[in-house]
Amino acid sequence: MQKTSNAARAAYAALLVLIVIAPLIGLYPVFVMKLLCFALFACALNLLLGFTGLLSFGHAAFFGFSAYVAGYVIKSLGWPPELAMLSGLVVGALIGLVFGVVAIRRQGIYFAMVTMALAQMVSFICLQAPFTGGEDGLQGVPRGKLLGVFDLGSDTVMYYVTALVFVLVYLAIRRIVTSPFGQVLKMIRENEPRATSLGYEVDRYKLLAFVLSAAVAGLAGSMKTLVMGFATLSDVHWSTSGEVILMTLLGGVGTFFGPVFGAGVVVALQDLLADKVGAWVTVIIGAIFVLCVLAFRKGVVGELHDWYERRRARA
Repeated sequence: MQKTSNAARAAYAALLVLIVIAPLIGLYPVFVMKLLCFALFACALNLLLGFTGLLSFGHAAFFGFSAYVAGYVIKSLGWPPELAMLSGLVVGALIGLVFGVVAIRRQGIYFAMVTMALAQMVSFICLQAPFTGGEDGLQGVPRGKLLGVFDLGSDTVMYYVTALVFVLVYLAIRRIVTSPFGQVLKMIRENEPRATSLGYEVDRYKLLAFVLSAAVAGLAGSMKTLVMGFATLSDVHWSTSGEVILMTLLGGVGTFFGPVFGAGVVVALQDLLADKVGAWVTVIIGAIFVLCVLAFRKGVVGELHDWYERRRARA
């Protein structure tokens, strides 16, 4: 167990160093910030899917609506960026609470379809609401100054703020999953009737997990608006829910680093191929996903972890 712990620490230390020096080694800050926002979004879904066993097809609603809210309060109400991010988190949690109350008593494909239907309602609201800009979206959102001191107009400053938020939330998710609460979520995922028979209020645990996941997704959406300076209908579209599921499955459901890896692969491919192959980038990503599912049933990170464990057991 110690070897695994040491290997994990070394990997995380290397990743942390890479995050710190990324702007210094020529990586485009806006690209890395976008990657971190979607990685956080994927981690939010993984908290629900990987550790609770609930597949949501409606996470774009939390991500996209919070993106609109954050952009609106900054651009039209003059709120500072820290309050905009907080508003995105709170709005995501509140929508998640509404979704959860409606959907949480359903299971399997019925749960997924209910969340998707509710998300489509949110998408329609974003299309019709005056504060969203309709089909044009919310454009020209200023970044402002964090705490009135740090000018987020600088890509470098914005990058380190985004990286700090990502690291803190990632560590918080790890803490939640390894806590007694997280262990109950895993038990619900593995055997819900047994959890019920042991006296746990399963629906309450699932609802809390849903709200936490929605809150993190909302924070990711508000950060994305700050980074990119806009929020559009694509943020609340059902395809965004599909993308984040793809990211999670590609990296490895139920692993901590898997969603980050999956988000990195998908965002990198979209960035590299979009101007070369156009709409075919979706086909290419889909083909890669099919190959990974066939070759890596547990996701890339999940398979690597199992391989390492088998090797360590033989040693």
